[in-house]
Amino acid sequence: MSPTRVVINPLSGERIVIRRTAAQTGGEVLDWELTLAPGGRVPSSHAHPAQEEIFTVLEGTMRFRVGWRRLTAAAGDVVRIPPGTVHHFANPGNARARVAVQSRPALAMEELLGTAAAMATAQHSARRVLPRPIELALFMSEFEQEVRAPLIPARLMRPATRALAGFARRHGLDSRYKLLRTLR
Repeated sequence: MSPTRVVINPLSGERIVIRRTAAQTGGEVLDWELTLAPGGRVPSSHAHPAQEEIFTVLEGTMRFRVGWRRLTAAAGDVVRIPPGTVHHFANPGNARARVAVQSRPALAMEELLGTAAAMATAQHSARRVLPRPIELALFMSEFEQEVRAPLIPARLMRPATRALAGFARRHGLDSRYKLLRTLR
């Protein structure tokens, strides 16, 4: 099957190829392949409230933190991240790492990946170390089923991001984010 979409994140070194979309699987799974450059890593620890992620290392080495557990996975190893589990991953090696990933259920994970990459591209172009707070709030509000911050409880984080995102929308401060959403 030919790739349906390629997503590049210049900050994390991620190259993502969507293999099977939510539409193709009835929402059951998003199948994607992650290629991570040497030293590349997911931008921050995070959790997926309602999704399981399954990583199968195809090539290279990956370092994972799953909850409090740290592990290194090589080609052939499978790492499962249960829903709600805080995790992080990186390529500690000197060669690229290639990983098959399943997000179950798919939810809006494909849109999240594309939007995160568009935001990272804009952030990289502007030479910003951190994303713009308004855009981050809009992102976290839009994708609250797919991702949450690791340290702040959802019962505190969701009302704060919803309030800031609502403020941004009411005052027209979301135009840049809307533009980034169209670039994904």
